[in-house]
This record gives sequence, C-alpha cells and structure tokens, in this order.
Amino acid sequence: GELFGPGNPQLPLPPMLMFDRITEISKDGGSGGLGKVVAELDIKPDLWFFPCHFQGDPVMPGCLGLDALWQLTGFFLGWLGEPGKGRALGVGEVKLAGMVTPAVKKVTYEVDITRLILRKLKLAVANGIMKADGETVYQVTDMKVGLFQPAAA
Repeated sequence: GELFGPGNPQLPLPPMLMFDRITEISKDGGSGGLGKVVAELDIKPDLWFFPCHFQGDPVMPGCLGLDALWQLTGFFLGWLGEPGKGRALGVGEVKLAGMVTPAVKKVTYEVDITRLILRKLKLAVANGIMKADGETVYQVTDMKVGLFQPAAA
C-alpha cells in the first residue's frame, strides 16, 4: 500500500492482493508498445477463498482473477509515476474457459496496455489473460482503470 507514496496508487492488502510477484513490467512492451505487466500468484490449497467457494468443490472465484488484472493495470499507472487513487472503471468482455482449483500450482497474469491517456484524466485501457499452470483460462478485453485526485473538502 505504500510503494508509490501518499496520494498515489495503492494495491489492496492481503488477502485481496491477488498476486505474489511481478516478473516483468515494461513501458514499451505489449502488442502496441504501450506497456506490459506479467505477474504470478502461487496457488496453495489453503488459500482463503477455497473453503467458501465452493464447499466440497473449491474453485477460485472468477471475479478475483479479473480483479488481479485490474490491480496490475492500476499498478502500471503508478509505476509510470502518475498520481491519484486507482479505480477500476469497466471491462469490455470476460471469457472464462477454465478454472483454478487447489490442484493448480501457479497462476500467471499478463496485461497488455492498449491505450494510455496521461493528461488531466489518467486512464489505462488493457487486455489481459490469466493462465493456470500455463493454460489460458481467462481472457479479458478493454479493462479500464483510472487515477483520480481526492476531491477538495
């Protein structure tokens, strides 16, 4: 929560922080050369969501994978040095083609920044994928994350 300093983008604290490490970040990577982030989450059978989603049929909630991709998109804006508090603003399409169970060892997230607005409005638009042990299980298009300055009191 403190990486970029007060008033700047923050990641959620565990257990809502949905990745363990960033393995690649680039401001000129990705399909359009606008940026790329790759991160990983180690899957352990005792992760907090497995006992309650679902009892007897444990699976990582799909919304947590989407949130991880949003988290990484917001992190990218902060990493660029942009100020403000990050907020997810929407998503175009989400396709879930598989799931994450306790048998999975590692989830990999890949975020491809497709549009950046860095004026008064700070906005990143990105596509993302989530892989479970190397197999793509989620595909997301047109994620939007913005940075906002707190309203003056």
